[in-house]
Amino acid sequence: MPPVNIRQRAISLIEQLPQSKLAAVVQLLEVLTEPTSQSVANGDETHLLEIIQRRLPKAEQARLNELRDRCEWGELTEAEHQELICYEDLVEQHRVERLEALIELAKLRNVDLVTLNQQVSPQSHPFNAA
Repeated sequence: MPPVNIRQRAISLIEQLPQSKLAAVVQLLEVLTEPTSQSVANGDETHLLEIIQRRLPKAEQARLNELRDRCEWGELTEAEHQELICYEDLVEQHRVERLEALIELAKLRNVDLVTLNQQVSPQSHPFNAA
């Protein structure tokens, strides 16, 4: 049956119900329209995966790499050194949030953390990038 016909049939059946049964039908319909735990889990997983896969924008990653290289050679100004510290703080915050998201996702999927990390981490992703 096409969805429109099914909807029409449901409306027709509801209209035929005695008043005393309408409350029970409405209650059932409310339960049926609530998001399922699976869809909630999928929404949670999507959010966690976004955190896990978050990276610095290319321009910021390039700037961070440049500052790191120049720092190794002792060529940073004080302002650049402060900029580097800010980037490193941001990268560290991303690492913490990524680990928290990995732990939560591992619990949702009921897998160990090492296995999950291997599943979601691209091989080309350098360890020191956010």
